Amino acid sequence: MILITDSGSTKCDWIALNENGEQLFKTRTAGMNPAILSVEQLQKRILESEELIECKDRVEQVFFYGAGCGTEQPRLALEQLLASYFSNATVVVKEDTAAAVYAAVGDNPGVVCILGTGSNCCFSDGENIEQRVVSLGYTLMDEASGNWYGKNLLRDYGFKNMPADLMQKFEATYNMDPDYIKFHLYKQPNPNAFLAKHAEFIFQNLNERYIKKLLRKGLRKFSRNMILQFKEEIKSHEVHFVGSIAHFAEARIKQVAAEFGYEVGNIVRRPIDGLVSYHQNKLKA
Repeated sequence: MILITDSGSTKCDWIALNENGEQLFKTRTAGMNPAILSVEQLQKRILESEELIECKDRVEQVFFYGAGCGTEQPRLALEQLLASYFSNATVVVKEDTAAAVYAAVGDNPGVVCILGTGSNCCFSDGENIEQRVVSLGYTLMDEASGNWYGKNLLRDYGFKNMPADLMQKFEATYNMDPDYIKFHLYKQPNPNAFLAKHAEFIFQNLNERYIKKLLRKGLRKFSRNMILQFKEEIKSHEVHFVGSIAHFAEARIKQVAAEFGYEVGNIVRRPIDGLVSYHQNKLKA
């Protein structure tokens, strides 16, 4: 049995395949980000799934792609946990950029961006994946991500920089009690995922002028700071996007792409489907 896992900070999808590449089951746990969760918290999340508990001794390979796996210490901690839990399996842990590349372009070259709970950008030449910015965490980076948009919505609400009618909608949708917000930001795990939940407000109000302006603001920052790290590559390769933010912001992405002079390629909402297809093709090869 092979387990293929795509994890963000909010949710983690697990798909099991047999040796012929046929899907056995699909399950979901809370996000498995080793950069912000302890080993104990990560293990607890695995134990949320009855399917994973039932199959643990039959798993022979684990391919885990996740947010927070881009630096050595968190990646190794997660790898050791998975190897200990799935004791009969070989385990490979890679950053979520690898999953995005395999889902968006497979083994073809291209610039690939993640716009989900967090954000990232890389270039694949078809064999090697290169990142030119090492993440310093969601509080300093992650432009155009769910948590970045959520934070800016909360800031604009707090500073009364949001149109009055949208402020009323926003407070009717979310708990805006200051103590509630600060409790989740400072005393609960996954504050980035808490912020990202507020970004759903954007998808519900895409035609509002304020929302369009906010989307463009984030995408311009992301293009300037991340995509333009690959100035030469975007001259001859398309820029592909993966994640829910990218899916809903497609019109704004194409607008900003025209400003910055790059061509938009594939936009993939859920990388897990493309990721499974990639591994199924490898099994058949």
